[in-house]
Amino acid sequence: MQHGDMLDSEHSRELFAYYGLAVYYGQALEQQLVNLILLMKMSQGKVVSEEELEDLYERKMSSSLGQLIHEVRHHFTFSEEETRQLNELWKQRNSIVHHYFKERIHETFSPEGRSRMIKELEDFKDRAQELEISLQQYTGAWIAELGLDAESAAALHTLERMHAESIHARALEEDESL
Repeated sequence: MQHGDMLDSEHSRELFAYYGLAVYYGQALEQQLVNLILLMKMSQGKVVSEEELEDLYERKMSSSLGQLIHEVRHHFTFSEEETRQLNELWKQRNSIVHHYFKERIHETFSPEGRSRMIKELEDFKDRAQELEISLQQYTGAWIAELGLDAESAAALHTLERMHAESIHARALEEDESL
């Protein structure tokens, strides 16, 4: 392999790494919206038992980002800037997940194109991460405001962990069946 080919290969790996980070932070944003929805339902007394909480959690984790944003907006007031950011990130996240490489394939063939794509993905990642942190702060403040004890807050974290473990187990099963 020539030196130029190796650089292109490394540059391609960097592009795919940034793509992965963009998708990851899009999912982190989804997770925080699910947490807000769970807190809303808990505060309204609509989720009482641990089983009901687990069931609601699984249903909401199956929802699209658009569905989560729509539901949260009915019960939670975001600033105009946060609403604008949510809508922009939602549209860009959908483009990244569903169309990114199909629409940009020609750009992957040149270092300049890959660099533009990396910059775009890095920008999305940074904005999604920033909004996700803001939502984490809302979640923490709401937990405190509702007077939820450490056990209730820990239940949310347990659900997150259980969901991650079930996804990992399904992925392993799929790998083994190949």
